[in-house]
Amino acid sequence: MKISTIAELLDAQVLCNEQDLDKHVYSACGSDMMSDVLAYVKDQAVLLTGLVNTQVIRTAQMMDMVCIVFVRSKKPTPEMTELARENGLVILTTDKRMYEACGKLYANGLRGNVTKDE
Repeated sequence: MKISTIAELLDAQVLCNEQDLDKHVYSACGSDMMSDVLAYVKDQAVLLTGLVNTQVIRTAQMMDMVCIVFVRSKKPTPEMTELARENGLVILTTDKRMYEACGKLYANGLRGNVTKDE
């Protein structure tokens, strides 16, 4: 699924790296616990979270993610946005709750723990 489709489905605002909205993601993970993200995320995932700290950006970077969606109208700090910009991560924010955001993406074909080769 293209990141632009995710933004559209979630009525999300793009906060940085708008030029990368045509990139594809093949799986999604919704979590506020970065240890779960490190343990379970696979290839080219989008992370949905309500946690707002630099560890979110660092975790996404370590896991080769391409997009982070902050749910519940959470907004990253300027420091986080700049770190994401430097590392090529698209940052989105939506007013939807985690459950609804994950459900919308799942209902539209984005699955969890799927690689681009599956």
